[in-house]
Amino acid sequence: MAKLVFGLMQSLDGYVDHLKLGPPGPLVSRHFIEHVRNLTGLVYGRRTYEIMRYWDEDQPDWDTEDHDFAAVWRSLPKLVVSRSLKSVGPNAILVTGDIEAAIRRLKAERSGEIDVAGPDLARSLADLGLIDEYRLYLRPVVLGHGKPFFSGPRPALRLVASDLIGEDVIRLTYAPA
Repeated sequence: MAKLVFGLMQSLDGYVDHLKLGPPGPLVSRHFIEHVRNLTGLVYGRRTYEIMRYWDEDQPDWDTEDHDFAAVWRSLPKLVVSRSLKSVGPNAILVTGDIEAAIRRLKAERSGEIDVAGPDLARSLADLGLIDEYRLYLRPVVLGHGKPFFSGPRPALRLVASDLIGEDVIRLTYAPA
Protein backbone atom coordinates (compact mmCIF):
# COMPACT_ATOMS: atom_id res chain seq x y z
CA MET A 1 0.00 0.00 0.00
CA ALA A 2 1.28 3.44 -0.93
CA LYS A 3 1.84 6.29 1.51
CA LEU A 4 0.17 9.63 0.71
CA VAL A 5 2.46 12.58 1.53
CA PHE A 6 1.52 16.26 1.48
CA GLY A 7 4.63 18.35 1.11
CA LEU A 8 5.32 21.82 -0.23
CA MET A 9 7.96 24.50 -0.09
CA GLN A 10 6.82 27.35 2.13
CA SER A 11 7.93 30.62 3.65
CA LEU A 12 8.91 30.86 7.32
CA ASP A 13 5.51 32.39 8.01
CA GLY A 14 3.68 29.45 6.43
CA TYR A 15 2.76 30.53 2.88
CA VAL A 16 3.17 28.39 -0.25
CA ASP A 17 3.27 30.96 -3.06
CA HIS A 18 5.95 29.45 -5.32
CA LEU A 19 6.04 32.47 -7.61
CA LYS A 20 6.89 34.79 -4.71
CA LEU A 21 9.29 32.32 -3.09
CA GLY A 22 11.29 32.12 -6.30
CA PRO A 23 13.30 29.14 -7.49
CA PRO A 24 15.23 27.13 -4.93
CA GLY A 25 19.01 26.91 -4.99
CA PRO A 26 20.83 24.19 -6.97
CA LEU A 27 21.13 21.72 -4.07
CA VAL A 28 17.44 22.00 -3.24
CA SER A 29 16.54 21.64 -6.93
CA ARG A 30 18.60 18.45 -7.11
CA HIS A 31 16.88 17.18 -3.94
CA PHE A 32 13.47 17.61 -5.58
CA ILE A 33 14.56 15.94 -8.80
CA GLU A 34 15.67 12.88 -6.80
CA HIS A 35 12.57 13.05 -4.61
CA VAL A 36 10.22 13.06 -7.60
CA ARG A 37 12.25 10.32 -9.27
CA ASN A 38 11.47 8.04 -6.31
CA LEU A 39 7.72 8.69 -6.23
CA THR A 40 5.11 6.28 -7.48
CA GLY A 41 2.63 9.01 -8.41
CA LEU A 42 1.32 12.55 -7.92
CA VAL A 43 -2.06 13.89 -6.84
CA TYR A 44 -2.95 17.48 -7.70
CA GLY A 45 -5.79 19.88 -7.24
CA ARG A 46 -6.69 21.99 -10.27
CA ARG A 47 -4.68 25.12 -9.43
CA THR A 48 -1.48 23.27 -8.59
CA TYR A 49 -1.84 21.03 -11.65
CA GLU A 50 -2.22 24.06 -13.90
CA ILE A 51 1.00 25.53 -12.46
CA MET A 52 2.85 22.23 -12.87
CA ARG A 53 1.75 21.89 -16.52
CA TYR A 54 4.67 24.24 -17.14
CA TRP A 55 6.83 21.09 -17.19
CA ASP A 56 4.87 19.48 -20.07
CA GLU A 57 6.74 21.42 -22.77
CA ASP A 58 10.48 22.09 -22.98
CA GLN A 59 11.37 25.77 -22.71
CA PRO A 60 14.30 27.37 -24.59
CA ASP A 61 15.81 28.92 -21.44
CA TRP A 62 15.91 25.69 -19.42
CA ASP A 63 19.15 24.42 -17.96
CA THR A 64 20.12 20.78 -17.34
CA GLU A 65 18.33 20.71 -13.97
CA ASP A 66 15.09 21.91 -15.56
CA HIS A 67 15.28 19.25 -18.27
CA ASP A 68 16.01 16.57 -15.65
CA PHE A 69 13.05 17.60 -13.51
CA ALA A 70 10.71 17.79 -16.50
CA ALA A 71 11.68 14.30 -17.66
CA VAL A 72 11.08 12.80 -14.24
CA TRP A 73 7.82 14.73 -13.72
CA ARG A 74 6.45 13.74 -17.13
CA SER A 75 7.14 10.06 -16.47
CA LEU A 76 4.98 9.91 -13.33
CA PRO A 77 1.28 9.09 -13.36
CA LYS A 78 -0.81 12.01 -12.10
CA LEU A 79 -4.28 12.07 -10.59
CA VAL A 80 -5.92 15.49 -10.99
CA VAL A 81 -8.90 16.33 -8.77
CA SER A 82 -11.14 19.00 -10.28
CA ARG A 83 -14.78 19.88 -10.73
CA SER A 84 -14.05 22.44 -13.45
CA LEU A 85 -11.44 20.86 -15.74
CA LYS A 86 -12.77 18.93 -18.72
CA SER A 87 -9.48 17.26 -19.66
CA VAL A 88 -5.91 16.84 -18.46
CA GLY A 89 -2.56 16.44 -20.17
CA PRO A 90 -0.31 13.45 -20.81
CA ASN A 91 0.06 10.75 -18.17
CA ALA A 92 -2.77 12.24 -16.08
CA ILE A 93 -6.21 11.04 -15.04
CA LEU A 94 -9.01 13.47 -14.17
CA VAL A 95 -11.07 12.73 -11.04
CA THR A 96 -14.36 14.61 -10.91
CA GLY A 97 -16.42 12.33 -8.70
CA ASP A 98 -15.74 10.41 -5.52
CA ILE A 99 -12.31 11.66 -4.44
CA GLU A 100 -12.11 9.37 -1.42
CA ALA A 101 -12.73 6.22 -3.46
CA ALA A 102 -10.23 7.29 -6.13
CA ILE A 103 -7.47 7.99 -3.58
CA ARG A 104 -8.13 4.83 -1.57
CA ARG A 105 -7.96 2.80 -4.80
CA LEU A 106 -4.71 4.55 -5.84
CA LYS A 107 -3.12 3.86 -2.45
CA ALA A 108 -4.21 0.21 -2.56
CA GLU A 109 -2.93 -0.35 -6.12
CA ARG A 110 0.52 1.17 -5.64
CA SER A 111 3.45 0.91 -3.28
CA GLY A 112 5.90 3.64 -2.33
CA GLU A 113 5.11 7.33 -1.94
CA ILE A 114 2.51 9.43 -3.69
CA ASP A 115 2.85 13.19 -3.36
CA VAL A 116 -0.15 15.43 -2.82
CA ALA A 117 0.21 19.07 -3.84
CA GLY A 118 -2.26 21.82 -3.11
CA PRO A 119 -3.37 22.98 0.34
CA ASP A 120 -7.10 22.85 -0.39
CA LEU A 121 -6.93 19.31 -1.77
CA ALA A 122 -4.68 18.26 1.11
CA ARG A 123 -7.21 19.58 3.61
CA SER A 124 -10.00 17.56 1.98
CA LEU A 125 -7.84 14.44 2.01
CA ALA A 126 -6.77 15.06 5.63
CA ASP A 127 -10.42 15.42 6.63
CA LEU A 128 -10.96 11.96 5.11
CA GLY A 129 -7.99 10.54 7.03
CA LEU A 130 -5.99 9.84 3.86
CA ILE A 131 -2.79 11.87 4.45
CA ASP A 132 -0.08 9.64 5.94
CA GLU A 133 2.65 12.26 6.26
CA TYR A 134 3.24 16.01 6.01
CA ARG A 135 6.52 17.53 4.79
CA LEU A 136 7.06 21.23 5.33
CA TYR A 137 10.05 22.60 3.43
CA LEU A 138 10.84 25.92 5.13
CA ARG A 139 12.63 28.58 3.06
CA PRO A 140 14.29 31.54 4.84
CA VAL A 141 11.82 34.02 3.37
CA VAL A 142 8.92 35.89 5.00
CA LEU A 143 6.05 36.66 2.60
CA GLY A 144 3.50 38.17 5.00
CA HIS A 145 0.51 36.87 3.03
CA GLY A 146 -0.57 34.28 0.49
CA LYS A 147 -1.97 30.76 0.52
CA PRO A 148 -1.18 29.00 3.82
CA PHE A 149 0.24 25.46 3.89
CA PHE A 150 -2.69 24.39 6.07
CA SER A 151 -5.90 25.66 4.48
CA GLY A 152 -7.94 24.91 7.60
CA PRO A 153 -7.32 23.94 11.19
CA ARG A 154 -3.98 22.21 11.64
CA PRO A 155 -4.47 18.49 12.20
CA ALA A 156 -2.98 16.90 15.30
CA LEU A 157 0.58 16.02 14.29
CA ARG A 158 3.74 14.53 15.76
CA LEU A 159 7.22 15.39 14.53
CA VAL A 160 9.04 12.39 13.07
CA ALA A 161 12.08 14.03 11.44
CA SER A 162 13.87 17.26 10.65
CA ASP A 163 16.56 17.64 7.99
CA LEU A 164 18.64 20.35 6.37
CA ILE A 165 18.07 20.25 2.60
CA GLY A 166 20.68 22.10 0.59
CA GLU A 167 22.14 25.26 1.98
CA ASP A 168 19.12 26.87 3.65
CA VAL A 169 15.94 24.75 3.59
CA ILE A 170 14.69 22.85 6.63
CA ARG A 171 12.35 19.90 6.03
CA LEU A 172 10.04 19.08 8.91
CA THR A 173 8.28 15.74 8.62
CA TYR A 174 5.13 15.06 10.61
CA ALA A 175 2.72 12.15 10.91
CA PRO A 176 -0.87 12.40 12.08
CA ALA A 177 -0.95 12.05 15.87
